[in-house]
Amino acid sequence: NMNFLPGIWWSLPLVLIWATPPVTSSWWYMGAVGSSRVMCDNVPGLVSRQRQLCRRHPEAMLSIGRGVAAWTAECQHQFRRHRWDCNALERGQRLLGRVLLRSSRESAFVHAISSAGVVFAITRACSQGELKSCSCDPKKKGSAKDSKGHFDWGGCSDNIDYGLKFARAFVDAKEWKGKDARALMNLHNNRAGRKAVKRFLKQECKCHGVSGSCTLRTCWLAMADFRKTGDYLWKKYNGAIQVVMNQDGTGFTVANKKFKKPTKNDLVYFESSPDYCIRDRDVGSLGTAGRVCNQTSRGMDSCEVMCCGRGYDTSRVSRMTKCECKFHWCCAVRCQDCLEVVDIHTCKAPKSAGWISRT
Repeated sequence: NMNFLPGIWWSLPLVLIWATPPVTSSWWYMGAVGSSRVMCDNVPGLVSRQRQLCRRHPEAMLSIGRGVAAWTAECQHQFRRHRWDCNALERGQRLLGRVLLRSSRESAFVHAISSAGVVFAITRACSQGELKSCSCDPKKKGSAKDSKGHFDWGGCSDNIDYGLKFARAFVDAKEWKGKDARALMNLHNNRAGRKAVKRFLKQECKCHGVSGSCTLRTCWLAMADFRKTGDYLWKKYNGAIQVVMNQDGTGFTVANKKFKKPTKNDLVYFESSPDYCIRDRDVGSLGTAGRVCNQTSRGMDSCEVMCCGRGYDTSRVSRMTKCECKFHWCCAVRCQDCLEVVDIHTCKAPKSAGWISRT
């Protein structure tokens, strides 16, 4: 089923594709019913190594499509209260490219979360038997011991090592050609994203024995919900470290000596973020005109911050909500439908609402 694929490739920062093939484009049809070579050769923007992987593992490209959907939704969730809300992915496809061609904190986060999304999707596909090249983790066999005693490996442990290996080969291939500062930054943040998924791998067990006693345990390793990875990388985004290239051009050093040296888990960036207040193609900004703001908040989603001091409009809307909910024995909760009138606040547009012109 290729239904979810149209429109994903432009949103892959890992291959840095900004042009979107139309949904009705003939190459989607060829990719669905023809050879993997035809499909892979018609995906714009892939480097040679990525085309080789695509031809060798065409079914993995479908899994990567699911990974794109996962990380896109997570990016939009994490930035939902900020001026840049990651919705350039849907509202202005080419704008994401502008963000990623910069070396800002937003670019660092997108590279990390997209890399994590590929790891998650490929690993999940292995466990579900969707890929010919992998299955459950083959190393998790036999008996082992933990703090609770002995147990047997059973079930299907997520093959995180395969997911990491595949994601590294595919995602990083675009950066291996270049040795400039941005390539090194992207490689660092890609790796931080991959490591974040593995960080939340957890052991799950099932007890066996009389009346559920744990005389015997069967355990397996499973990835946590992708939201945990997103929340973790969001913290890393807020604590991202500004760096500069070292003198020999092989790595980074902190831009401000007061800050600690970044670890492999930290996100790094070179240049400060724009304010994203106005529509500006050069920085990938859609502006904040029309964005919903919170009149009572003092955070980033407040009307003062979100609207960049331009003010906001208020409209009164009616909506149906569940109310007067009561618990009925046993076991249901029944509610009534109530009409609620609320005020919605949206940011005013600047006097010139068009795209900024740089001449």
